[in-house]
Amino acid sequence: MVQVILKDVVKVYDNKFTAVKDVNLDIADKEFMVIVGPSGCGKTTTLRMVAGLEEITSGTVSIGDRVVNDIPPKNRDIAMVFQNYALYPHMTVFQNMAFGLKLRKFPKAEVIERVNRTAKMLGIEGLLSRKPKALSGGQRQRVALGRAIVRNPKAFLFDEPLSNLDAKLRVTTRAELKALHRRLETTTIYVTHDQAEAMTLGDRISVMYDGVIQQVASPMEIYDRPANRFVAGFLGIPPMNFFEGRIVFSQDRPKFIMSDSTEILLAESLKSKLTAYNDKQMVLGIRPEHLSPVTSEVKNGNVIPAVVEVVEPLGDRTDVYLTSKSGQKFIANIDPHIKMSADDRAMMAVDTDKIHIFELGKVGKNISLS
Repeated sequence: MVQVILKDVVKVYDNKFTAVKDVNLDIADKEFMVIVGPSGCGKTTTLRMVAGLEEITSGTVSIGDRVVNDIPPKNRDIAMVFQNYALYPHMTVFQNMAFGLKLRKFPKAEVIERVNRTAKMLGIEGLLSRKPKALSGGQRQRVALGRAIVRNPKAFLFDEPLSNLDAKLRVTTRAELKALHRRLETTTIYVTHDQAEAMTLGDRISVMYDGVIQQVASPMEIYDRPANRFVAGFLGIPPMNFFEGRIVFSQDRPKFIMSDSTEILLAESLKSKLTAYNDKQMVLGIRPEHLSPVTSEVKNGNVIPAVVEVVEPLGDRTDVYLTSKSGQKFIANIDPHIKMSADDRAMMAVDTDKIHIFELGKVGKNISLS
């Protein structure tokens, strides 16, 4: 059983910059954990501390049943796949994949057997005599994967391994990685800034911002129940819409009043959570798929009047970019068969059961969660 546990991990560089702040993360045996966040949030630094490529300022990293803080990378029994693949240009594919095994003095017959078996698994058995310069990006990525797999490590560490591939190849390779993990059942930590990779690959996702883990949960838990405004805005294409305004109680029901006086009558279930926020400035969040166009005759108090700026037909849906009366920009996903055009006036109905209410600030707490 190979758990990877980070406890109170901190990384402070010599210039006093704190890149990682008190990270606690428990990655289960056989789990595929994705650490996702924007550039500079500390995710790669965290991964490199697990690998032993960055010194830990304080806290502990455990792999399996041992703390590895003072154990050199080559003795941690992990395999890392880098963004640039890090293949030796003067070696053939076979030599690249066999290199780590030869360093560990594996018998020649076992080296050949492991490399051939792994190459067949990855569909690169016909490339073993080639050098990296003769390979496509996708083939190089498979070689880097193969070099990691042949070692049969306790854990795989991936640092944005798909970022150099074109969009179509990224999609197919994501599926291959998922299938490969299911077959190998090796504990995996995968770092990316790509939310689509995070949502599709991870058993769980750890969302990171400013050196702090903001939320750890399954992909759909994070999408449906984001812990704060940052998480809500980071995951989702297009991102969640945010509107600033005030919470006001009217006839014992909470309302959200936007800066342009548009009123949204909030769900009864939010009443107890919002009592302490009466007459306070808050942020309403609603995902684009929870907005839909209605006729102007609908007078339920839960519509946002707007003007259509841009219409983007995408086949399975249409993304509509709108501007509210106050100049607030927002996006709606609508049925592709509904016709809307630039400069149209629209009334966008809000699904009030899907609303989130956040405190002010970049990482304002989601107070609509139970």
